[in-house]
Amino acid sequence: MPRSGPISLNLPSFGGAVRRLILINVVAFFALALISWVSPGFDRLLMPHMVLEPLAVMHGEVWQLATYSLVNPGILSMVFAMLTLWFTGSLLESSHGGRWLMELYWTSVIGGAAVATAVSFTHVFGLRPDVASVGAWAGIFGLLMAIAMLFGDQEFLLWFVLRLKAKYMVAIYILIAVAVLLKQADSFGALLQLSGALAGFLFVKFAPRRGFAFGMTESFYGVRNSYYRYKRRRAARKFEVYMRKQNREVHFDEDGRYIDPDELKRDPNDRRWMN
Repeated sequence: MPRSGPISLNLPSFGGAVRRLILINVVAFFALALISWVSPGFDRLLMPHMVLEPLAVMHGEVWQLATYSLVNPGILSMVFAMLTLWFTGSLLESSHGGRWLMELYWTSVIGGAAVATAVSFTHVFGLRPDVASVGAWAGIFGLLMAIAMLFGDQEFLLWFVLRLKAKYMVAIYILIAVAVLLKQADSFGALLQLSGALAGFLFVKFAPRRGFAFGMTESFYGVRNSYYRYKRRRAARKFEVYMRKQNREVHFDEDGRYIDPDELKRDPNDRRWMN
């Protein structure tokens, strides 16, 4: 995909990892809304264990580092979050694949939550570890940071009105989050978004080109293949010893592959045997 180009008013395709992420968030939103309507008492019991509260995380509720992203404070926040996820995620998935996008999103969600949780105990910017936050914006800020790094000159319509390059659009989002953090209106929520952007930056900068899962798979198969090559070389050496005891000579290359005796006798400069 080119780094820059004309603005297209067509909606991006709705499929792959982007669709799965949006459906997960939408299903969670309506499921929690249904629980709140059917059983308010159970909702009051459940929600404190799903939101991200640093103090609770430090007391063992580590699942909050992921579940908070499935809780959205309202319908408008949900709509804008899913629209942003749709547009940014589609661009990234088309260039890097669905698995890479999934890893980037959840790294931003969980990594951003871990960083924000740790910083909250410093009490800077009026932060307190007993204040909770929710929403998918930490993961989305990770996607926005990836967009700025990979497609900084690509042009977008910010809020469908303002024509901006991606790097400037992301800068606006980050400046708004910084302003909220400094104003201490929703300090922990703003810190969570900025931490998600930091996690996204680190993922794009240091993760394997096709993601951690692909890199781990490649490493596993590389180790496995090295082991098989070692076994083949060892078996070849044993076979050579055995054949010498039978007064016969066999030869194997450094990878343990059998070498035809005719190949040893053939003159490499002789081209008569070639078609």
